[in-house]
Amino acid sequence: MENSVPMKIIAHMNSPFPTKFGIPRQSGLVESLQSRIVFEPAYRVPEAFRGLEGYSHIWIIWQFSEAVRDDWSPTIRPPRLGGNTRMGVFASRSPFRPNAIGLSAVRLERIDYDDPQGPVLVVSGADLMDGTPVFDIKPYLPYADAHPEATGGFALQQKEGVLQVDYSPEVADRIPFALRQALTDVLAQDPRPQYHKDPQRIYGMAFAGLEVRFSVKEDLLTVISVEQKEKDPDRFL
Repeated sequence: MENSVPMKIIAHMNSPFPTKFGIPRQSGLVESLQSRIVFEPAYRVPEAFRGLEGYSHIWIIWQFSEAVRDDWSPTIRPPRLGGNTRMGVFASRSPFRPNAIGLSAVRLERIDYDDPQGPVLVVSGADLMDGTPVFDIKPYLPYADAHPEATGGFALQQKEGVLQVDYSPEVADRIPFALRQALTDVLAQDPRPQYHKDPQRIYGMAFAGLEVRFSVKEDLLTVISVEQKEKDPDRFL
């Protein structure tokens, strides 16, 4: 019999991404992207956050809630390698693991004690889908957690470049100004699957209550249209 331990969900992520498509591939890639960590009622205790404001960054330990499964595979096909080469699951950050647990380092922008659901942590640079369960928060310690000399294995191969993002003035006007930079930075990371290179294909991405349609030709991403899909987009501002 396999050993197991209980895990408490202490919070959920409130992010602009209702689906996996478009989420930055790693935390910290899009610093302009803000999200909120909303705690369950039992953990909305101000004393539990005492001293946290002294840290610029935190670790989020969370669940790949869309990838929970009973079985697992010792190897995976990393998209970075075109989806055709197998690597060991423990040499990857694939969500398909024995335990569907993720780890992200993000900037702590502020602690909102006055929010009706507070204390709420406002963070930037997160790579989590809206509603993601959070197991724990830990402070990031620069003297112990930062290793500039570290090597990156196959993750440094075929590194993606940043795309130029273009909208017409009419399209730009349909994006709330407070969200425009974050959306631009997300699109610049190239949200397409890495094996998709068809310049004629039109992609759709949900972001902060908006439906964004775009195409990519070489290094230029063109936003074709933006439609408001959510009745209350202000929750992302």
